[in-house]
Amino acid sequence: MSGSITHSNNSTNLADILERVLDKGIVIAGDIKIQLADIDLLNIKIRLLVASVDKAMEMGINWWQQDPYLSTQAKGTELEKENTELKQRLERLEARIGVEPPPAQE
Repeated sequence: MSGSITHSNNSTNLADILERVLDKGIVIAGDIKIQLADIDLLNIKIRLLVASVDKAMEMGINWWQQDPYLSTQAKGTELEKENTELKQRLERLEARIGVEPPPAQE
């Protein structure tokens, strides 16, 4: 026998690992608790989920759809709500001071 070294051909590259993790999802959980004389000074619960958007939706996780910083649809809804509130406020102010509102535009 010679002193040669054999290598495994079954190596998995990073792209395969990432694809598998995103497809299945992975949860990392941990708790940190600092106590002094049986008194909790600090209690931190860490929960991390790494998954694809499709997998998250499949699990019922879709918080980013309602976040105005991440979704243009949520941002539009937020702007429409703010616009309606401002129009109502302006109408009340105009009614108070006796100014006729301009005719509605179509």
